[in-house]
Formats: sequence, C-alpha cells, structure tokens
Amino acid sequence: MEDSIRIQIFEELPTSKEFESLIEPRNVPAVFKGCIKGWEAFSKWNPSNGGLHYLQERVGSCKVEAMVSRSAPVFYGDLGSHVRVPLPFSTFIDFCKKRMENKDQGIDASFGPQSDIAGSDKERDYLPSEDIPEQIYLAQVPVMNRDNEDRVQLETLREDIQMPPFLEAKELSSINLWMNNAHARSSTHYDPHHNLLCIVSGCKQVVLWPPSASPSLYPMPIYGEASNHSSVALENPDYSNFPEAEHSMELAQKVFLGAGDALFIPEGWFHQVDSDDLTIAVNFWWISDIMSCLLEHMDAYYLRRILRRLIDKEMGLLLVMDIFNLEQYHLLHMSGMGKTRMSSYKLPDSGQAECGDDRYNQMLKGVNSKEKRLQCGDTLLELEPAAVQVLHELVSLVHNCVSVVNQDEQLQSASTSTSDSALVVNGECEITVATGLKDDLVAKILWGVEPCIFQNVFLAMAQNFPRTLEAFVLHVLSPVGAEVLTRKFDEMDKQILEEDRNRFYEIFYSAFDDQSAAMNSILKGKEAFARRAFKNVLDKYVAVNLETSEPRVR
Repeated sequence: MEDSIRIQIFEELPTSKEFESLIEPRNVPAVFKGCIKGWEAFSKWNPSNGGLHYLQERVGSCKVEAMVSRSAPVFYGDLGSHVRVPLPFSTFIDFCKKRMENKDQGIDASFGPQSDIAGSDKERDYLPSEDIPEQIYLAQVPVMNRDNEDRVQLETLREDIQMPPFLEAKELSSINLWMNNAHARSSTHYDPHHNLLCIVSGCKQVVLWPPSASPSLYPMPIYGEASNHSSVALENPDYSNFPEAEHSMELAQKVFLGAGDALFIPEGWFHQVDSDDLTIAVNFWWISDIMSCLLEHMDAYYLRRILRRLIDKEMGLLLVMDIFNLEQYHLLHMSGMGKTRMSSYKLPDSGQAECGDDRYNQMLKGVNSKEKRLQCGDTLLELEPAAVQVLHELVSLVHNCVSVVNQDEQLQSASTSTSDSALVVNGECEITVATGLKDDLVAKILWGVEPCIFQNVFLAMAQNFPRTLEAFVLHVLSPVGAEVLTRKFDEMDKQILEEDRNRFYEIFYSAFDDQSAAMNSILKGKEAFARRAFKNVLDKYVAVNLETSEPRVR
C-alpha cells in the first residue's frame, strides 16, 4: 500500500485547523481514538448501563424507517435487495432487549463475523418484522438533515450528540443514527460526502478501498439508482463474472473501531462495514471542498480532464498487458502502476540486445550528442550490433507478415545477421497482412530499445529499405505498435537538437510515396489504441459498455 493513501491513526484529536490543513486535504481515511467518549450519548445510550431503557423513554413513540432484508446479515443498499418499512422505535428497542436477554441466558443466535453468511436463506419471503428481528437494521435514520427537515425522525437525540471539535467549522448535511440488534454487514459502497463515523456502543470493522480500486470492485452503472455500490455479492462472489474482485483485498485496508472511536471516510472511498451485535453509531456527513469548488459551467471540462487522466493511465496498463505476460500485468495493476511513459521497463530476456550505459560507446557519430550534428551517410554500415539486430527483427517481421505479389527489389545485406534473402515491395504491390499477426509484435521489438538505437534503426531503414518501411507503417503497424512507436519518437526528440529532429523526420517520411498516408496510418493506430483504453475506462469505472450502451453482463 502506498504511504500516500495509508490510513492514519490519531491518539489525540486534531484541532479544526489541523484537520482542515493536514488531514482532510489528503482525502485519505483517518481513525480518531476515543473521539466521542465525552458525549452524553456515550454513557446514556450504553446498553450495558440501562441505555436501551433511556432511548425507549426518550424517543420510543417515534416511528422510524427500518431496512428489512432477507439476505441478512448482509444488507445490500440497492432498492431491489431490501425494503424500507415504518417501525415504532420502541419495537426495535424491544428486539434489542430480547437479544440481550438471550445472550445473558447463553442463547446465542448471532451471526458473528466468522460465521458462514452464505448460508442465509435468501429465498424466503419477508415475514412480519416481529418474527425476524435479525433481518432488521436501523440504517441512516436522520437525527438532523439540512435539506429535508420534515423527515428527521430522531431530532430529540441531537441533544446527546456533541459536535467533534475539529468539525465545528463544517456545514453539516446530515447526522444519522445506525443501530443493529444482531450482526450486520453492509454492502461495499462509497458516499458522495465526507463522513465521520462515530461508535457510541459496540464495535465495527471497516474495510476501505481508494477510488482507484474501482476496477476490482465493479461499481454498478453510473445511471442506476445504486451507482455508488459494488456489483459483487459479499456472501457468494462470482469471480467468473468479476475476475478482478478476487484480488480486491490486495488494495484494501482494514480498521477496527471500538466504542468511542471515530473514522473519517473521505468522499469516494469504497467501504464495507461489519457491525457486532447491538452496535450503535452516529455519522456526520458534510460537503467536501472537492465538490463545492466545482463550478457548474465547468462540469464538461472537469469530466474531460478526469477521463483523459484515466485514459492515459489505462493506456499505460494496456501496454504492459500487451507486452508483458498477464501475471506481470496484474502485479503492476495492483500496485497502481499507470505511467504514460514506459521506457524504463525492460522485457524479459528474449535474446534482444539492449543498450547499456557503457556497452555501446562507439555509436554512430553525432546521434547521441547535442554537441554533434546528425550524420546521414551510410548509416547501414555504421550500425552497431544492437541496432543491426533490431533492424533485422523489424525487416523479418514485415516479410513474415506481408505477402508479396509482385516482387520489385531486394533488400541489401547489412551484415551476416541481415544477409537473408529478405524482399521489399514497392508502392504498386498488392499487400495482405498475415492472419496470424499478433498486435504486440512491433511493440515487443521496440519496447526496450534506447532512443539512440531507435534513431539509427529507422534512419537505416528509411535510407536502405524504403519500401519495407512503407509496408511496415501502412500494413503491419498495429494500434499498440503505433503507440509504442510514437512514444519512442518522443523519447528520441528529447535527446537531439531541433535541427537534427527535422532532418530525421525528413529522411523518415521521404521513404513514403504518400507521406500524408503514412502519418495518417500512425495517427489512426494511436487513436484506435486510445479508444480501446477509453472503452476500458468506461467499463471499469462507470460500468458502461461502449459497444452496446448497456451495462456489462453481470
């Protein structure tokens, strides 16, 4: 886990200024030990100290909306998995009292955290609430709601709740009560506001994931009513349909909260909560600066910037996936590697020569020095072994993948390694790409090539094998190959003078009968690769399939 997103634990409460300047801006969860032990609710609501009688006397006549679910102890947040039923608060307190009596008599009907929740009878119909108290959960019962004051059900309890000092400057959206009489487990979800979860009684275990873990949690479609929930079932996850979910815990952090503790859950962080028997909690929601600073007339721009950043990251991951094996891709994906420039990652040893710091100090004069000028003589004869090998691999690739109908000229031998009877095709030849061509062949050859060797290879190719270069760009270059090729162009451009760059591209594009067609072929390849990344981003983060405009198959 990266240190920048590791959860911090504070034994002493921060001041309002410290929270706003050092904790909240990080947008990373934080635990505050003993945060609410000074609350009146901490002592008055304690079930072991007559707290249930106190609550029943104080607000027992109020009606609350209870979540009832046959999938208990797992309570899923989407509307299709539970119902909201009106229930006298005093009735729920009676359930809690009965639960305590059973435990005192040694009758344990709890669903502990270690129990097999997959054994829940999900097929039975909802029964009258008094018959199935274990299926009832008081979730998000409002104590205060700024936007909907008429629906506040437990306003009287506000007197027992003191605002944590570091939130005094915040404009709260709501304060809510969470209470369960038996073990309860929430589905994995995120909230659209910053959240401070305070444990008044009992304990909770919270598993948290950063927003960047969305691909492994498969969020529901953005246009659905439960878009902030994961699609993966907790009691019986379907890894065949959600393969990345099997590795989701590699990106997770767990915290244990006892009575008096509080947890700051930033907006957008996925979390799943296990609550022990008879746990009472209160949470505060407030609007974060992340959203309050977003100007409505800028929404389209924000969206495009976010998509562009996710696309760039996804393109980096796709290059790794296409060039390395899937196991290495998974390790890099799990570690959050998503850089757009990948030249520092080398391929496994495949016999391809690499350019080290001291190995090739006799490179073509002037190519790798800003004090010297690009030499455009007989580059083929001056190539070092590493460049000769790369050139040979590219030429062989073209002639293995292209069928020549009308042979027009022969490749000239550069060395014993390129003396095979390799053939080129002119602009009038009919060219068909072999059906077995894999998208990553060009990328695998170019991936670990240093800019100096890359430049020498394509100068030699343009000057000695122009028709092969033309076939390479127009007919062999795949989208991932086009992406790697242009990234290598960028790396090369940073190491040579502007005059030399201009001369290189003049020589490179002179190999083509139609220079605009060559440029368009490269650009179209790059766009196809970016579109592939864009489709993946939509599917991973907002669960939209670009091809069908429907949510992915569940």
